[in-house]
Amino acid sequence: MAQEDVFKKLVAHCKEYGYVFPSSEIYDGLSAVYDYGQYGVELKNNIKKYWWDSMVLLNENIVGLDSAIFMHPTIWKASGHVDAFNDPLIDNKDSKKRYRADVLIEEHLAKFEDKINKEIEKAREKFGAAFDEKKFRETNPRVLANQAKMDELNARFSKAMNATDLAELRQIIIDHEIVCPVSGTRNWTEVRQFNLMFATEMGSTAEGANKIYLRPETAQGIFVNFLNVQKTGRMKIPFGIAQIGKAFRNEIVARQFIFRMREFEQMEMQFFVQPGSELDWFRHWKEVRMKWHQALGFGAENYRFHDHTKLAHYANAATDIEYKFPFGFKEVEGIHSRTDFDLKQHQQYSGKKMQYFDPEKGESYVPFVIETSIGVDRMFLQVISAAYQEEELKKEDGSTDTRVVMRLPSFLAPVKLAVMPLIKKDGLPELAENIVKDLKFEFNCQYDDKDSIGRRYRRQDAIGTPYCITIDHQTIEDNTVTIRYRDSMEQERVQTKQLKDIIAGKVNISSLLKKL
Repeated sequence: MAQEDVFKKLVAHCKEYGYVFPSSEIYDGLSAVYDYGQYGVELKNNIKKYWWDSMVLLNENIVGLDSAIFMHPTIWKASGHVDAFNDPLIDNKDSKKRYRADVLIEEHLAKFEDKINKEIEKAREKFGAAFDEKKFRETNPRVLANQAKMDELNARFSKAMNATDLAELRQIIIDHEIVCPVSGTRNWTEVRQFNLMFATEMGSTAEGANKIYLRPETAQGIFVNFLNVQKTGRMKIPFGIAQIGKAFRNEIVARQFIFRMREFEQMEMQFFVQPGSELDWFRHWKEVRMKWHQALGFGAENYRFHDHTKLAHYANAATDIEYKFPFGFKEVEGIHSRTDFDLKQHQQYSGKKMQYFDPEKGESYVPFVIETSIGVDRMFLQVISAAYQEEELKKEDGSTDTRVVMRLPSFLAPVKLAVMPLIKKDGLPELAENIVKDLKFEFNCQYDDKDSIGRRYRRQDAIGTPYCITIDHQTIEDNTVTIRYRDSMEQERVQTKQLKDIIAGKVNISSLLKKL
């Protein structure tokens, strides 16, 4: 099945099973805004807990913060967002659709990579175990031709982006005959810049209102509170401040489900270090963050680093951790060496010193900063993309059946276990309800007695519940139950009193944190 079709099925599955709903759907929705359903919010909270505990719980020199969404407007002048937080936009005159020029070029670049990958896969099937991918990449004429085209375009694109050369971006689109996905034509306007911040007013009257912005990132709330946290927490450099919070961007090209939205949530950590040590710490946090992603078990081959060719105005090093989504490798986390730009800017604009006194050096300085920034929504999409699978099963009579299963890591699964009486009589429902009452203080449990046991298993598979507990007549006799494992569909008979320990050993997030 084509990956595009898989992604469409995943989006439909998220709505059908209470993960993600289009926002304001009864009013025909609101573009690029989504609501998280009963299972989606649980998964989202579990992802946030995994991140928060890995940052704050496991690191004595990292503490948390929760700053306000509304901030003084001068903050965004100091940060550069008022003047420089722009996307290069281009319109197709025939379809009247608007696109980000850089995204159109990046998607064109990805086509070369797709052609190379297809050649590699064909060769892999042909030569089997004897296939040498490295040698094939270095010698195959079609691969080399596509790689040369990709390298040439990438160099030209990077130069234009670094120079903010809008005319050159348009010329690249023209020269490479990039068409509008809707109209199929190349009738493009000029490229122009568009500021992404949402503006609003604060005040009781129109005349006395102040123009403020919904924050486009959470990082600035950390920077303006740097001294508050450092002094009250008696923090010594190096130390970090972590935060989870909402951010808002007026994305014109918002698509690919929850990958790019106008209202989203970020998990950011700013790590303050001595000037001169920042690139060592940058390498350290690259390694730490990649390990965090790979600990979920989705396959190391599905992750890669993508170093930035165009550095932001505040950075001296930057990379993205990319995951292989059904629509290709895309960024899920950014790691940036922000230098001392932010604190110096706020020092200049506020007139307040943003310096740290180093008792070991006996001097004050403005710290440098390493940032790790991950989108909660993109991480959510990464997890469900990796987890969603359709399996063909053979029945005893030789026919086949299909089950849809969400192979979520048990630590992140919204529902940890479902408790099911085999039938709704003979005291079995009461026994099942007692088990739920006993376990609900430890785990998110679900009682399920509707439909046949097979249908219930399929429903829990689709939700992503890792364990199902079935109560039958034998339970009355010897106080044992059947535990059924989602991934293998194997069943095991265990004592009821063992359930808490068995489930805890499998779903406790501490066992995941110990891998880090």
